Amino acid sequence: MLTRKQQELLFFINERLNEGGVSPSFDEMKDALGLKSKSGIHRLITGLEERGFIRRLPHRARALEVLRLPEKPMPKAKAAPAPAPSATVTPEVSPRFKPNVIRGDFRNSLPGRPASNDADAVALPLYGRIAAGLPIEAMRDNSVTIDIPASMLAAGDHYALEVAGDSMVEAGILDGDTIIIQRCETAENGTIVVALVDQQEVTLKRLRRKGNSIALEPANPNYETRVFGSDRVNVQGRLVGLIRRY
Repeated sequence: MLTRKQQELLFFINERLNEGGVSPSFDEMKDALGLKSKSGIHRLITGLEERGFIRRLPHRARALEVLRLPEKPMPKAKAAPAPAPSATVTPEVSPRFKPNVIRGDFRNSLPGRPASNDADAVALPLYGRIAAGLPIEAMRDNSVTIDIPASMLAAGDHYALEVAGDSMVEAGILDGDTIIIQRCETAENGTIVVALVDQQEVTLKRLRRKGNSIALEPANPNYETRVFGSDRVNVQGRLVGLIRRY
């Protein structure tokens, strides 16, 4: 059974597809449903996808397909009937009266960043697949973005990459995952980083420093650890989050 918001979104998407053959944007969905952030739309679409009402079309932006509609649409909510007239007179409240209420704010804030609502989403640039063999700067394309819950981000600049390959499977990072990277130029030993080798190749590996050498360790026994001089490796960010679609 679908929630009211899921039904509203499903029928809105179906209507727009029938009109022009193109799925509405996340901003249009958000406005149509009266939601404050696009993260709510992400949750609704995931719920509809899990229940078999829609599916996402791969390798196409904003591509959704409606597979079926509910057999019995949820009836619209009826307005509550007006109360019957009563002889009881409600005492008038003085305009000076203010309830003695202490407002609590239980949201956690991270160092260097003000507290934010977990439901808020932040649009990060999605630079492409990390095995593309190009420096991050060369891959930069701010026209493609992905919405990430603000609670996943620390202070500083961030970007997203799509993982290609299985070299980090034992660290829980699979082919096709979207990883969230905090931009930085240094990282502690054992940190999973985006490393640029010889200004040509970008790779996601665990960083190990020893003297003037840097080892880039995979998390898969089928791959070898590669060792380079410290002048050949530049850290371009460290892994802070991962998103996976099932």
